[in-house]
This record gives sequence, structure tokens and C-alpha cells, in this order.
Amino acid sequence: MNVLVREVDGLLLKQLHKMSLSMFRQGLFGIFKGSISARVSARRFVINKRDAILDNLDADSLVVCQDIPDYRWQEASNDTPIHARIYQHFDEARFIAYARPPYAIAYSLTHTHLIPLDYLGCAFLGQKIEIYDPKNYKDWQGRAATDILRYLQESAQPYIFIRGCGVVAYHRELHGLLRIFDLLEGSCQILQLSNMMDHAYENDRRFEV
Repeated sequence: MNVLVREVDGLLLKQLHKMSLSMFRQGLFGIFKGSISARVSARRFVINKRDAILDNLDADSLVVCQDIPDYRWQEASNDTPIHARIYQHFDEARFIAYARPPYAIAYSLTHTHLIPLDYLGCAFLGQKIEIYDPKNYKDWQGRAATDILRYLQESAQPYIFIRGCGVVAYHRELHGLLRIFDLLEGSCQILQLSNMMDHAYENDRRFEV
């Protein structure tokens, strides 16, 4: 265990465990795919380690990092640079997560924008959400922190929906963070199910007039 983790409020660690498990059960996290963090001071945050099993986070699965690179980044999640840049530039960011919602990723591969048709998606996310194109996957990991920060600053929204990669979001509260992922994934799932039903009806002679 990172000795600094012992200084983190036990309730906060329990909240991260509960949140990570909930996101895993919803398919937003894979066993090793995804990251979650919480700010613990002005310059420090606690984040899952690279080898953390995300449906069973505990104190040994977490590490406290500074928002500038040091030796602790070597065992922290590969997404640590992304989290650090967001904490540096957004004082309201208390929690951050990167998730790979399967329906959202599938939807992003064939669309440039998400236009929710369900009430909750439209009411809370808006009528049109841009899907950010990272262009070249080969060098994305190296430039992700810079590109994501720039997008978040320019868009003035607390999340980025990335084509083929997933969603990075920040929020003041854990339940607000989870709501972003839930609504995005739900809206994409509804749109794709609706599209499948439309195609089925078009090819079904029972609906011929």
C-alpha cells in the first residue's frame, strides 16, 4: 500500500470502491480497463493502480499522486496524466473517471454527434453532443492529456465523448459523475435499439399496407 493512502479518508475510499463496482456492473469498466480518481488536496489525488481490478478496489489497489510526474506515476493508472491535467485546471473537479461504455463506443464509430431522442438524455445532456475524433490511435496515448484538456476548456462541459475510445468526465460529486456515463450510454443504447427495430419493421411483411 502507498503510505499516503493511509491518510485518505476511509469514507472516500469506500465511495470509490462502490462507484467503481457500480460502473463495472453496468459495463462501463472492464476488469482492467478504465480509471477513477478523487482529489484529496489542492495538488494530490488518489487513483487506481495500473494493475487494479476495478470491480474490487481496495486500499492496495490505489495510489496517491501529485499532479506533476514523480515515481508514484510509475505504478498509477496509465490515465494518470489525463486526471492530473484536469485537476490542475478545474478547481471544481473533485472526481474524475475514464470509462469505455460499449454502446457509446459502438455509436461513436459511425456518427460525429450524439443527438439524444430520449427525454432524460435530451434534458440533461443537451440536444446535440459532439463526438471528438482523436484521428490517429497510434499516438493518442501520448497526446490524450493535452487534447482532452484543451477540449474540456473550449467546450465548457464536464466530459468528452471520444470516438472509439470512450468517455472522460469530471464532477464535484460521485453520483453526478456516474449520471454522465449512465445518460450517455443509455442514450446511445436507446438509439441503436430503435434503429434495429426500425430495420426489422421495414423488412417485415406484416407491416406492409
